[in-house]
Amino acid sequence: MTVFGHRIPMMASLILWALVWEVVGRLGLVLLFPPFSEVVAALFTVVPTSTFFDAALITVVSFALGMALAIVIGVPLGALMGRFTAVDQFAGMWVNLFVSAPLSALVPVIMLLFGMGTATVVVTVFLFAVWIIALDTRAGIRHVPPSLVEMAHSFGATRWQTASRILLLAALPEILAGIRVGLIRGVKGVVVGQLLVSIIGFGALFELYSRNFLMAEFWALTLVLFAFALLLSGLVSRLEHRIAYYAGVRQS
Repeated sequence: MTVFGHRIPMMASLILWALVWEVVGRLGLVLLFPPFSEVVAALFTVVPTSTFFDAALITVVSFALGMALAIVIGVPLGALMGRFTAVDQFAGMWVNLFVSAPLSALVPVIMLLFGMGTATVVVTVFLFAVWIIALDTRAGIRHVPPSLVEMAHSFGATRWQTASRILLLAALPEILAGIRVGLIRGVKGVVVGQLLVSIIGFGALFELYSRNFLMAEFWALTLVLFAFALLLSGLVSRLEHRIAYYAGVRQS
């Protein structure tokens, strides 16, 4: 970020928001926002407890299962949409519909189908993440030059070899971009699922803190979730940079 010709680290914006938060909290302008220093202090109170670790384990397991399903189903679905026009016409409308639809409204329906346990949270994470992964995979497959496929066929490659060694590798930048966005949406999905239906994991802690007006602890837990989402996004982003040379193959 450059301001008046001077390069400023992106972390400076976070520091600025923290200062504004601290001032608003000290002045008592908004009762729901305690000073940022109190929130940071609450982190050291909340995180080391067994209650937090138990809730984190439930949340991480639900999130991991939902994301694994989203990747296993989303990538092949997007690849089929990008490769075959009939599949794209059949599934494209539904994929775009679910991407733009308010998925939170579907959570009660999911609850009726899967109950009020962990399964509902897993399905919620899956629904929040799978569609964007499918769309980005489709875009990546569509950007693969036909000449690469023709070259593979000329060397006698089978359909599986063409898909796994040519199409998926050339589309890898877009696939990883979809997974990165899907991870962030999945974090939102796990919170929605645990708050609206299954009051377990972090959802139970959010309910406890809000009901007892423990706002410092509430926002401390929110910061943990934000940090978790940013960490996952950053790890996938670094992986994107490491495999960026695959995108160059499409220019040949």
